[in-house]
Formats: sequence, C-alpha cells, structure tokens
Amino acid sequence: MTTTFDCVIIGAGHNGLVCAAGLADAGWRVLVLERRDIVGGACVTDEPWPGFKVSTASYVVSLLLPEIERDLELARHGYRVLPRNPSSFTPTEDGRWLLLGPDDESNRREIAKFSESDAEAFPRYEALLERIAERLEPVLSRPAPNLLPLPGSWRRRGLFSKIRDVGSAWSLHQALGDLGEDLPEAIELLTGAARPILDRWFESDVLKSTLATDAIIGTFQPISAPGTGYVLLHHVMGSAGGARGVWGYVEGGMGGLSNALAAAAVERGVEIRTGCTVEQIETDGNRVTGVIVDGTSIAARRVASNIDAHQTFRRLVSESALPDGFVRAVDRIDYASASAKINLAVDQLPDFLCCPGHEEPGPQHRGTIHIGTGCEYLEAAYNDARQGRISQRPIVEMTIPTSVDSTLAPRGQHILSLFVQYAPYQLADGPWDNMARQTLLDRCLDEIARYAPNVPDSVLHHQVLSPVDLERTFGLTGGNIFQGAMPLHQLFNLRPVPGWADHRTPLDGLYLCGSAAHPGGGVMGACGRNAAREMIRDGR
Repeated sequence: MTTTFDCVIIGAGHNGLVCAAGLADAGWRVLVLERRDIVGGACVTDEPWPGFKVSTASYVVSLLLPEIERDLELARHGYRVLPRNPSSFTPTEDGRWLLLGPDDESNRREIAKFSESDAEAFPRYEALLERIAERLEPVLSRPAPNLLPLPGSWRRRGLFSKIRDVGSAWSLHQALGDLGEDLPEAIELLTGAARPILDRWFESDVLKSTLATDAIIGTFQPISAPGTGYVLLHHVMGSAGGARGVWGYVEGGMGGLSNALAAAAVERGVEIRTGCTVEQIETDGNRVTGVIVDGTSIAARRVASNIDAHQTFRRLVSESALPDGFVRAVDRIDYASASAKINLAVDQLPDFLCCPGHEEPGPQHRGTIHIGTGCEYLEAAYNDARQGRISQRPIVEMTIPTSVDSTLAPRGQHILSLFVQYAPYQLADGPWDNMARQTLLDRCLDEIARYAPNVPDSVLHHQVLSPVDLERTFGLTGGNIFQGAMPLHQLFNLRPVPGWADHRTPLDGLYLCGSAAHPGGGVMGACGRNAAREMIRDGR
C-alpha cells in the first residue's frame, strides 16, 4: 500500500524541524527529508578533525523563540545554552580594549575609558532598542499581513484572509503607537542606515564600530546603506542567550539545538530521513501531490519547503506550474552575500597584546571578539568587496566556544570560530579556489595577529567556507545565510515576494517554512512555527 503523508517537509534545518513538531502536535503524519547525512541544515556540529567539535556554520544562539524552547521541552532533550559574560571584547592597537556585557555599571566604566558622554548615552540607546524590540517581537510570531492592493491576477484572497490581514495590521499599528515619542527613531531604525544612527548617539569610534558589525552580519552592504539599521535591531530581538540581546553558546555546538528539535519531533511521531535528495515537487494541475526522491514518488497532501525560494521554485517546481509574474518576482530576489566562515583548531588561546594571558580562558576570550575597529575600517572593507575583491583587511568576528565549553576540543586546545566580511560570492579575478581561500585565511590571520601575535603559529587545522562553499554545502543560494538578503524591500509583507508573505504559494498545498519567509534569517524558529500554524488553519 502507498503511504500518503499529511505533510512532507523538505530540509531538516531548525525551521523544518520546528514546523514538523508543530504539525505532529496537531495529529498530522509528517515526513522530513534531509539531503545531508545529519539534521540541522546550517545549525550543526561537525567533527572535521579528530577530537574537535565545530559549529560549522551558525555558531551562537539568541533569537530562538522562548515558546519553542518551552513547548518542545528542549532542555529535556539535551539542549542547554551556555551564557557568555562578558558578551563582547574589542581590542585596539593603542593598548586599550572595550568589554561589554550584561552588567550596566561595568559597561559604563568600560565605555568611559573612551568617552564619558558615550558612557552616559549607552543605557538610553539600549533601552530604546529594547522598547522597539519588545513591540515588534509579537509581529515576528505571526504571518505578515498582505497590505498591498495587488491585482487579482497576482493572487485572489478570500474575505476571511482580508479580515485577518486587517487585524494583523491593526496590531502592528498599536505596537508602533505604544512607542510614543520614540516612533520617529524606531522608523529610522527599521528603514535607515546604521552609521548615521550610531554617529548621532556616540562619539567613540571603538564603541560605534563594535555595535555596527551587528548591522552588516550576513549582508553585502556597508554600514552607511539604508536597511542596515533593521539588521542592527534584528540582532537584539532574542533572549535565548539569557537576556535580551545577549548571545550564548549551545553546549556541544549548535548541533545540540538541532538534535534536541529532532528528538522532540520524533517523540511526536515525525519520521526523519537523512541522505535523501528531493529531485522534484510533484503537481497535478495547481495542486501539490508529493515529491520525488531518488526516482521514487512519495505522496503528500501538503509539502513545506525549508529551503530558499530560488531552490524551491526554480529547481524543484516546473516553471509551467507557476504564474509568470510570480516566477519573475522570485528571479528578482536578492541573494547577494559576502560572508565567509572560517573554523580553526589551535593549540593555545589568543594572547592579546592589550590584555595578556592565554593559559586559561579570561574575560577577553568568552564573548565575541571584534577584530578591526573604526567605522572607516568597516567602510574600506566593503569598498574592496564592492569591486569583487576579498577585503584587504577583513572584518572578523571571532568567538572561542571552548572558553566556556570544554567538551568541544582536547584538553589545552581550542576552537576559534571566525565570521568574516567581506568575501564576495563572485570574485573579479577568478573562482573561489584553494588559492582564494588561502588568501582569505591569511588576511584574517594577519588582522588577528595585530592584536594577538601568537594566533597564526597556533593553528593546527583550518576550514575555510567561502560563500560558494556555503551554497554548495548547505544549499544556500549565493551563500546567503538568511536564505535571501534582508533589505527593506525583502522584509515583512514583501518576503519572499509581495503578496505571498503568509507562507503559502501559488501552488495549492505548497508552503515555505524556512528563513526565506517572514520574519527572515537567524536561528529563530519563527518561520517554521508560523508556517505550521497556517497549514493547520488551512487543514481545518
């Protein structure tokens, strides 16, 4: 007998697993298909070298919805977040450093080393971001309303859907109204550029550049580009690291989260198959009927795609099954990326010139280490990439998970995780070959050596993942870690394309449940949770 699943989910990334568990809770029979041999998508722990466990792609957690952690009882399945205190360390070449963390008085003292006025302004700045984030977070936990007067040829919507959109829009209106006199600044954060915002708040270049890196993570934009203000805000939305805006390590690496999600899903009856590549989404007219895997058809009443929109609609679905206007909109999605990930195994901790000590982990080792200070430094790194070149002096965010998690490496040895910008997907002078990867690695090590000269000679093993490697390994079009860039025209009710922000698609029974949908990228789980709720609503 042929089994028909209520839903087949393509991709066992964290959103796909959250979606699967939500559907199974509603009594659905769910199958998750994963191309790789492990679950987690880009949220995984690998062992590239004996004894070293590496969070290959994503490396810290904060945005995960507390409701997901609670409802799926992830702690019972082994998920544990290790907080980082302090949360960031910025060394300078003049012998000073900036440590920031959860303690307000400590932050005041640290910032005052560079500017007394900045020390006074910083708590007000954090309070503003927190107020805005608190108002917007409920918006992330529901589908974005379709507010545009799109023609009926683009999408026909029933009266009930329109009423729901009005309700969602009214909720957003009220949330923004609660900001009162802070609303103009909130609008600028949502739509404007990070640099002028930070310039208005602060005078210290060290503080501004430390904060500004959050505005360009995963983007191919300079900090002076409109839209980077929202990326800055996006990174303080979560509290899974222990407090709002605080990021933590997952014990055992990021795969610890994905494994816990998978265990929760399986406990609810979800079937997960790894090593299975979906070759096609099958349709009958305008209706999805299942998928083809290794030449075998698997019947399903619904299919949820956890991969990006390009992979879904331009690789797995026949173009003739989709409206021409929708296909053109999908082709316009911006996947520009200039992010790379470098993982290093080292035989000693970095010994910073400004803050010596490498025998045991110190405060300077626990949080995100910002290599490369000054807003002009950040702009110059982008200008190189804009011309198709690896940044001469890359921006490096370095974390050392072994500073708080001894399970990841042999005793006395450590993992250095480098998130690097800018490394363009398309290089002007050739492909991303071993020589280009080595160039990127050397430049990053040179930058780190300005502050910690012992690091280059301490490297035992290295792994360099260019944007092309991220695309090939994790199925991320263009190497974009958010399954599509996050400028204003690709956010909220415009994500993935205008008119289709509620996880549905032009094909009846096909949904998007990954970061390609609202509210976007990061290890959040909201996309999968929201998609499951919409599918269940349609099922009723």
